[in-house]
Amino acid sequence: MTEETSDRFKGLPPLLPHISFRRYDPGVSPEEGARRFHAVMERRRTVRMFSDRPVSREAIEQICLTAGTAPSGAHKQPWRFVCVNDPALKREIRLAAEEEEREFYARRASREWLEDLAPLGTDTNKPFLETAPWIIVVFALAKSDDGRLVYYREESVGIAVGFLLAAAHHAGLVTLTHTPSPMGFLKKLLNRPDHERPYVVIPIGYPADDCAVPDLKRKPLNEIMVVNRGD
Repeated sequence: MTEETSDRFKGLPPLLPHISFRRYDPGVSPEEGARRFHAVMERRRTVRMFSDRPVSREAIEQICLTAGTAPSGAHKQPWRFVCVNDPALKREIRLAAEEEEREFYARRASREWLEDLAPLGTDTNKPFLETAPWIIVVFALAKSDDGRLVYYREESVGIAVGFLLAAAHHAGLVTLTHTPSPMGFLKKLLNRPDHERPYVVIPIGYPADDCAVPDLKRKPLNEIMVVNRGD
């Protein structure tokens, strides 16, 4: 390290204390462990038909704790999980979201976008925002609560959302990722500070007894994975 480089590090916080790493051992080979997890996750589906069956606060807390284990840039953890189960507040969110959705379908979405959405049967009506026992509104932090910079915010929060969806599925619950555009109304309704930005709305609960989902096919491995240069 040169003297000039060394000077740049003067006055920086000391290295965090380190502890011994304990690897998770699934008790089977990596191949079998990955195969079992895939067997569970391939059953995960986005659901729009929810039951109003209650889900405990403890279950939601554990799911959020799992999401909070996600890696993040410089370990800034730039996420906030605002969990809503108040019926009146859920209705406010639904009404505001549907207003934005009407504008989206009528004016903001391109023809191609609407064509891609049509087979899925989505429209401006969002009853799941009221029916699902909980809504988790994920906010991305533009800066930390003490005003310091955060890094790779979008990437970090995206990974955390993936963890959250997997945790909910593992708990036997179903979810939907809903992104009304724009989502600024959520900051006002949920009384969030300026440095928090709405990222995604996730209704979570049990599926309705008559729940049905589109018969979708996922891309095969050779379309999603490339080894080295793909030669």
